[in-house]
Amino acid sequence: MIRYYLEFEKPIEELELKIDEMKRLSDGKDINLSGEIKKLEKKVRDVRTELYANLTPWQKTLLARHQDRPYTLDYIGLMTEEFIELHGDRRFADDKAIVGGLATLKGGIPAVIIGHQKGRGTKERIHRNFGQPHPEGYRKAMRLMELAEKFKRPIITLIDTPGAYPGIGAEERGQGEAIATNLMRMSRLRTPIVAVVIGEGGSGGALALSVADRLYMLEHSVYSVISPEGCAAILWKKGNDLGPEDFARASDALKMTAQDLYRFKIIDEIILEPTGGAHRDPEETAIGGLAKILESLEELKTKAPGKLIEDRYRRLKRIGSFTEEAAASSE
Repeated sequence: MIRYYLEFEKPIEELELKIDEMKRLSDGKDINLSGEIKKLEKKVRDVRTELYANLTPWQKTLLARHQDRPYTLDYIGLMTEEFIELHGDRRFADDKAIVGGLATLKGGIPAVIIGHQKGRGTKERIHRNFGQPHPEGYRKAMRLMELAEKFKRPIITLIDTPGAYPGIGAEERGQGEAIATNLMRMSRLRTPIVAVVIGEGGSGGALALSVADRLYMLEHSVYSVISPEGCAAILWKKGNDLGPEDFARASDALKMTAQDLYRFKIIDEIILEPTGGAHRDPEETAIGGLAKILESLEELKTKAPGKLIEDRYRRLKRIGSFTEEAAASSE
């Protein structure tokens, strides 16, 4: 199996390559290296635990974009007994950057699941437009949400996008209007909505699926009004001279990690990932995510539709509180 390592994972890569080499040397031969292999495996676990307990915001951003990280369709396959994908916005086209349909969650709970899909590999990423939806993607999502409301099914959204597609065609077809309409209509839907940021939650493209009764983030996901690269380009205007140090500085300032957003009470809870990230054990990540979703649905289903909308409104109103500090007087 070919593994992909991020730059900050080099210490782990070196150890795992040594383990692979030792296994090749001892495979089918009289050389017994099992003792040395076990020692190195323990060292890998220790290094990984320490490394991932102290990730910077920029490193978390890179991890949220990891090419092996599970995407929406991966989680759907792991969390559902049945899934029927529905297509098209009934106006223009079927946007491949957003997938959604009718599902039966493990445990027999009917639901509608909608999420961004980035695609894996060059060909599929182009097909999925790198997870950047057009207006028809958001209109498809809203069509499915209204279908869920009609048939009294809860809505689950999985968020993983660098942002809505900024192309001319998307703007001509009403990108801003489509996002704004989703924000307005999601706030009024008379059925439970649970949203989970599974990777990269970027700008209004993520927000358009985020108006929910419960909003969760995976441990190493990020959620922000703009990407670190975009933020750095706007603030420091260094053109092609921008580099990782600038992106790291912007990441620190944006407060975009799950831990930051939980501290600010923008999200309700953090869903833990396996040590090393969700891609190290997608099944374990899906089990944790599904458990939190089912727990939320069990609570939310007891609320009458009017109460659900009222509580959702109050939850949104709490976001954005701030404090002022008086400037120190100078002599």
